Amino acid sequence: MSYQGAALEMDGGSQPGPERTGGEDHGTALPENQLSVGDFVQIQRAFEAPEASQSTCMSREEFMQRMTEIVGWGTKEDYGKLFDKVDVAQDGFIDWDKLTSFLLLTLYENDDRAKATVVPQWKDLEFLPGKHKDTIQKVLFLKSSSHYLTISKEGLLGIWGENLKLQETLPITTDATKLKHLWVTSLVSLENVNKIAVAFTSKEIYFYDLLSKEGFPCQYKLQGLKGTPVCMDYWYDPLDTNESILSFGDITGKVQAIVFTMATISLFERPASACDDEKATVTINWANVLSGRHRCCYTLKHKLHHGEWVRQVTYNASLDAIISSTTNNTNTVVLAWREKSKKHLQMTSFNIAQGIHAFDYHSRLNLIATAGINNKVCLWNPYVVSKPVGVLWGHSASVIAVQFFASRKQLFSFSQDKVISSDVGSTVSFWMIDTGQKVKQFTGCHGNAEISTMALDANEKRLLTGSTDGTIKVWDFNGYCHHTLNVGQEGAVDISQILVLKKTILVTGWDRAVTVFRPQNFNQFSIQPEEWKGGTQHQDAILCAAFSPPQTLVTGSYGGEIILWNSQTENAHYVLHPDYQRLLKSKSDIKPQKLPDAGRGCPSHSTAEQAALGAGSFDTGTSGNNAVMRLCFLEARKDIASTGGANLVSCGGSGYVRFWNTFKKQLVAEFLAHSGVGSIIMATDKLNRYLTTGDLDGWLNVWNIEEYCLNSSENKITQMPTLVRSFQPHEDQISSLEMCEFGSSSLIVSCSADCSICLTDVCGASVWIFGQVEHWQIENCFSLPKKDNNLTKTETQEEGVREIPLLSKEESCLDATELSLFDKKNKDESTYNVRPSEVINLGIKYKKRTIYKQKARNVYNSEVIQKPSSVFRSLSIGTLKELPEVNKPAFLLDPEKYFREEPGKECPQIPEDPSPSETLKAVFVEKNLFPKDFLDRERRAKQLCQETSSEVKIKRNKKQL
Repeated sequence: MSYQGAALEMDGGSQPGPERTGGEDHGTALPENQLSVGDFVQIQRAFEAPEASQSTCMSREEFMQRMTEIVGWGTKEDYGKLFDKVDVAQDGFIDWDKLTSFLLLTLYENDDRAKATVVPQWKDLEFLPGKHKDTIQKVLFLKSSSHYLTISKEGLLGIWGENLKLQETLPITTDATKLKHLWVTSLVSLENVNKIAVAFTSKEIYFYDLLSKEGFPCQYKLQGLKGTPVCMDYWYDPLDTNESILSFGDITGKVQAIVFTMATISLFERPASACDDEKATVTINWANVLSGRHRCCYTLKHKLHHGEWVRQVTYNASLDAIISSTTNNTNTVVLAWREKSKKHLQMTSFNIAQGIHAFDYHSRLNLIATAGINNKVCLWNPYVVSKPVGVLWGHSASVIAVQFFASRKQLFSFSQDKVISSDVGSTVSFWMIDTGQKVKQFTGCHGNAEISTMALDANEKRLLTGSTDGTIKVWDFNGYCHHTLNVGQEGAVDISQILVLKKTILVTGWDRAVTVFRPQNFNQFSIQPEEWKGGTQHQDAILCAAFSPPQTLVTGSYGGEIILWNSQTENAHYVLHPDYQRLLKSKSDIKPQKLPDAGRGCPSHSTAEQAALGAGSFDTGTSGNNAVMRLCFLEARKDIASTGGANLVSCGGSGYVRFWNTFKKQLVAEFLAHSGVGSIIMATDKLNRYLTTGDLDGWLNVWNIEEYCLNSSENKITQMPTLVRSFQPHEDQISSLEMCEFGSSSLIVSCSADCSICLTDVCGASVWIFGQVEHWQIENCFSLPKKDNNLTKTETQEEGVREIPLLSKEESCLDATELSLFDKKNKDESTYNVRPSEVINLGIKYKKRTIYKQKARNVYNSEVIQKPSSVFRSLSIGTLKELPEVNKPAFLLDPEKYFREEPGKECPQIPEDPSPSETLKAVFVEKNLFPKDFLDRERRAKQLCQETSSEVKIKRNKKQL
């Protein structure tokens, strides 16, 4: 208890309490909340009787009079109210015991109320050094020994003290699988019998003894499970420790439980064939447990999840039910219980949109909290399955865990609200999206090579970074590299995108073929690529790719071709292009051509830069005009693809955005999103309501595509969708775009070559920069009003354009006076003025380059303004006037006077240059001309080049053999 009320005046003795003000809370102005320690001492003396065994009682009038005299502040009316609160029985008198009992109860209530309303103040994250080399699957706290247990996927068990210091590590292994194939899925503590249970992907559960002096010996091996257990839970009755339940869920959707009836004696019966050694491991067959051969336990099971992975399972004693959950939107949460008169389980289920990651149950409130994939935390009554009783908003990413804190009457929820960024210096940084604060950073991930792209695996537990050194590295979030994928086997290459699918990792960027890796073959640290069965189909370098479940893969190239593939067979079947669409029958439909940019060399510019530069030239027929920089499937429109609506978006060269229908293989619409800026990139939200595009000048356009291209059309649509917002958060090229959800708001995260990462939303909020000095609170920045459905498209478009008007081609030709007025109007109407370089510390090189670019742009703009604003329609040429006669100069009239040679004067003889042999003091030596360190460096470079070329020749010869 904090005793805040009693400690307010501790240093002041019995000085008068604080005076009341008009705005002061009535609760804090009460006498019982303002009495100091000195006041309590004086009041206790007033209640003391002459004899120590007796206590003095006071009536209401006496208490009011004595308190005003002893304490020295407060009114009789206030002390009269205090007397009435203490005298609950209305006896007409109170003593010291009654007064102190009331004051202590009041302080306890105030303290509980304060704890319930105080928001936790988190300290900075502290990373504990450990020896785990893979994902930590579970963390447990053992109450009996006050130790923490951690177990990682590779089977390493860590034992931590109460001070969070690692004390010991033990390897956990199985006999069924080799060490390199070992995969631990879950861990639970059986505290009533001092054991732990570990589940493996080998469809086994091992039971280890914690009381042994020789490590953790295995006592039981439960084998023969039909599905791999991925989650477990253990409960025991504190009144009868023999009664306990081990529940687990597997990848087939089954939820099973072992009910132990004599846990403290033995979990399973020892078979007659087992040896007499009690320390020997006993193998238990699951079929025997199901058949009831073990009299000390029996089983319960159901499979209502229908093949979906069971993500969490637990038995709750207050409900007397087994609760389980999946990430599916049907039968998401299942409650199963057994009635005494029936053998089978009775079940009820909740259907939650997009599924959940986890749940928690509060027995006193009778509420189930679910961690939704849709960024929501929902509260459910276990007996009302139709809808939740409450929905909690605030996360901008999927909620991964929820936990009730019963003592504080609070609910904690956790999500992966992080932004991951990388730079040319091979550094990876992690940022909190709700504050903009950097929480973690890895440096030198690829040495001195630039990181060109990143991706997360399907479970978002691994980070893949692609670099210009031709490698992709697989990291965990602790900075440990698990694998290196060698993409460029013959030298450095530029990787533009990494696409992680269920069974393959696809890499694009420098070649006309797709490079593929298969994770099931990741048995070593260094991994070589495998063959892509579809071969080479593109005529230019592949820049991007996108995937739509279950098997549709599309790839886009520098030449503008979009090829549709079957990801399972790896065969291509159709080509989409702005100028043509055609069917692919076999690999030989497109003959390989030698193109200057299709090789595996190391170009002077990256593939993305080449595409941007190529797309910046607007001559008719240039292939870069159609370069596909980004591809995005509109997953929310899957159902309308068969009716002719667009389900694929591409963007890139010349600033165009194109909508495609992959079902009917046709171009549905195209429009110019950014004029005169070269190639662009894009991103869309999960619900496909908004499309954000970014260009080379740092501008972002937000388009409302919720009702755009929903139906088929005979002719190509060229009308733009509604422009919601147009603004310039960056000073240079936008290199990456992402959109995420925060409550009902759609957020935009953009990074640029100006070394900044910005966060804003689609509706016009201010722009915030990650790493800025002043951290933001995202709930305060983007607490926006709900969408008005009565707002028409035209009104939305006018509002978005009115916020920051764009300079059109005609406006760029205005004279200087009109242009300055136009700029002034823009500044007045703008809701913010963002310049990242003023908020964060940019590099010196970039600042110089930015100043140079601005000067060059100003010079260019001044030339444009001086040009006439209209074209010439006709020319008129009249008769030329005759020129007046011009007097010739004197040297033309009398040239002999000025140019003849005078006799007797000889021209001075020009001395000849001396020969080199006469002037050189020594023979020319290269060593005397250049410094020694310069020559040594050049010699080592030549030697390294020769060794590298010889190694490459040897490799080629071996391949030919």
